[in-house]
Amino acid sequence: MFRRNTPDLTRLLIYGALIFVCVYNLAPFLWMISSSLKTEAEVKSYPATFLPHVVTLEPYANILVWGGFITYFMNSAIISFSTAFISSFVGALAGYGFSRYMFKGRTSLMTIFLASQLLPGVLLVGPYFKMLTFIKLYDTRIGLIVAQTTITLPFSVWMLKSFIDTVPVEIDQAAMVDGASRWQAFFKVVLPLIAPGIVATTIFAFLLAWGDLLWALCLLSSPSLKTVTLGITELVGQFRIRWAELMGASIIASLPCVILYLFLQSALTRGFTAGAVKQ
Repeated sequence: MFRRNTPDLTRLLIYGALIFVCVYNLAPFLWMISSSLKTEAEVKSYPATFLPHVVTLEPYANILVWGGFITYFMNSAIISFSTAFISSFVGALAGYGFSRYMFKGRTSLMTIFLASQLLPGVLLVGPYFKMLTFIKLYDTRIGLIVAQTTITLPFSVWMLKSFIDTVPVEIDQAAMVDGASRWQAFFKVVLPLIAPGIVATTIFAFLLAWGDLLWALCLLSSPSLKTVTLGITELVGQFRIRWAELMGASIIASLPCVILYLFLQSALTRGFTAGAVKQ
């Protein structure tokens, strides 16, 4: 009887642990949603309550009426989509080169790409600040896009190289025998086969750029160029924190990431699993 009940007990413990982890991770988000539907007075009331006594959309209305937030949101969208596109495109080209060509220094370059991921981003802010100031790209969207692309590019190269490694070289050769150039073989044959990897790296780069605060804080100074993360910090004053609006702004800022994941979650899952197995 003990042996027969042991699997049930193990399953119960596993499910219990999973439920605990889910609740632990979802609780802050649920509290954020609840607080965004309260009045400012109720958010600050003691003792705190989870459910709002009176549901109100006033925090969201205040955020949307605040013209600066829309500008910050659009700045983040432009910077994040540009970073994601450039990182994935250049990463695919570099990954193809590392996968298909054997050249001197290939292993060293791949090692440098990997080692660059081990450096904390805060160590690179100073050099990037001086470099962008020297080339007149400080306080520009282009400068921030360049900086964030260089941060996400090593991962994109490694990720897409692993996908291209799963595509047999014979496919490239067959395309070129049929008259395709190397570029045509890459864009028309190889690239469609690694679409899940492209999606995965694009989402990764987008999320990293969208949630960035450090680089935007150090490389942007004009109010008209601020990103949404910088805009949210304006709700935290020296003597007052507008909690309800802060929660509402955080939810609005997180919507693109949630929507992107909901629509592309299947491709994202395939992307992070298929590239790990070489055919």
